[in-house]
Amino acid sequence: MALSHPAVRTHIRKQLTHVVESLYGTPDIIAGVATGGIAWGAFVAHELGIPFCYVRASTKGHGKGNKVEGDLGAARSVVVIEDLISTGMSSLDAVEALRGEGLEVKGMVAIFSYGFDLAAENFEKAACSLATLSDYAGLLQEAEESSYLTSDQAQALASWRDDPKAWSAAIEKQNA
Repeated sequence: MALSHPAVRTHIRKQLTHVVESLYGTPDIIAGVATGGIAWGAFVAHELGIPFCYVRASTKGHGKGNKVEGDLGAARSVVVIEDLISTGMSSLDAVEALRGEGLEVKGMVAIFSYGFDLAAENFEKAACSLATLSDYAGLLQEAEESSYLTSDQAQALASWRDDPKAWSAAIEKQNA
């Protein structure tokens, strides 16, 4: 939805670019993770004036069977751009594909993270730093402060993040 609104798109592009430069300097190339990270990665690469590539969810079933698409040229370092982090597994699959191409992955920058402990563990195991512009806790806080949610609603949603399976089971039981 954010891609549809120029002012929002510009704000997110500038924030992503700022985080990339602040944490990692200017890499040789930016990589977007399919599909949500492709547009954002292209915007950041354009803003930085550097090449762009993207990583498919799986290898292409025809042609060269590439997983990484784009001209890597002489690139040695990359920063990966993603839209959303839940467990981090698909994002880290992209990191491994880029490493398989011989690139040093400086880190990943995402727009949003649910902040699951599992994601933090997965990024740590993969030795990949992650920075995000926003997260679930911040979203709930903003929603409560703006009176979009009541305090009770925000607490109920916060409990979802702590244990999504138990939360869903309780809601199903409540609605049965």
